[in-house]
Amino acid sequence: MRKALIASTVLALFTIGRSSAQSMGSDYQTAVGVKFWPGAITVKHFIGDNRALEGLANFWDHGFRFTGLYEIHGDINGAEGLKWYVGPGAHIGWYNGDWHHGDYYYRDGGFSLGIDGVLGLDYKINGAPINLSLDINPFLELASHTYVDVWGGLGVRYTF
Repeated sequence: MRKALIASTVLALFTIGRSSAQSMGSDYQTAVGVKFWPGAITVKHFIGDNRALEGLANFWDHGFRFTGLYEIHGDINGAEGLKWYVGPGAHIGWYNGDWHHGDYYYRDGGFSLGIDGVLGLDYKINGAPINLSLDINPFLELASHTYVDVWGGLGVRYTF
């Protein structure tokens, strides 16, 4: 385990060193970080000039959920590094038995599956390898108990 951790750290430092020049401008290709509310690990990767894929892994006391989003980005005139984004997505996950939505209680191993959307702002700090995002993530839960809810929050990522 320790050797794998050391090898992963060396590989990450090598990757960061090779890509730091690109990440210092007002654009980026890939970013990894955290998102606050409800809390997630996030990875965003641009697959074109204004198209990105974002993956979110949420882990909390009530279970976990993985969300994939396809995002379309657009520039905001007069604001270098600031973009709006919108797009569709989906999620899958499992709930622990102590979580409920309204009067519905999820059993141990309760399955979660649904359709997601996202609308937000993305800002790449010029001169620093940091990206910030602020968004809302409405979703429709389809499995076990159908309902509509909204997540979202503040993302802080390291850019490559």
